[in-house]
Amino acid sequence: MPKLPRVSSVDTVRALERLGFVQVRQKGSHLILKKQLSSEEAQIRGKTELGCVVPMPRKTLATGTLKNILNQDEVSVEYFLNSL
Repeated sequence: MPKLPRVSSVDTVRALERLGFVQVRQKGSHLILKKQLSSEEAQIRGKTELGCVVPMPRKTLATGTLKNILNQDEVSVEYFLNSL
């Protein structure tokens, strides 16, 4: 597995939007993103949508924070790196 890069919260949101996530709302300094799953994915994963919270605006996210965001979204590091 490749190392997680040091990226800003803005770059993280842009990459997630390229992966199909949309901004739903912002509460204070936290941006909430969601992605609707297709019916096939929903049957496999057992849920109809994925969601995550990204702290805004941060110059760089800590690698642990980025890892938690990717785990919430069920996005692999390789897939995320390709969308940057």
